[in-house]
Amino acid sequence: MKLLVRWFLLAAALLLVANLYGGVTVASFTAALGAALVLGLLNTLVRPLLVLLTLPVTLITLGLFLFVINALMFWAAARLLDGFEVAGFAAALIGSLIYSACGMIIDTAVERIFARE
Repeated sequence: MKLLVRWFLLAAALLLVANLYGGVTVASFTAALGAALVLGLLNTLVRPLLVLLTLPVTLITLGLFLFVINALMFWAAARLLDGFEVAGFAAALIGSLIYSACGMIIDTAVERIFARE
């Protein structure tokens, strides 16, 4: 149940990102659900490999390169899906920052709500 709630809230966060920033476009809530799923899969499967492969660069930049990896995951999800579009790399970077901030808030809220049960 917690996973479904988190998925729906992250899809709503994608809609919020699209409303706050013009460089990100989401066609519908269904497209947002698909994009949230693909983003979750990319972040689970591909992101750890990229972090490992770019570890020297990440260390040299004191971790700032992780923002680039997050933006690449956001951009890749947009390239894979119809109904979820990102205008370019800068839009992916800003969109991923907003989405990550929303994701942290959602994770905290979901953990608190389900910890009561």
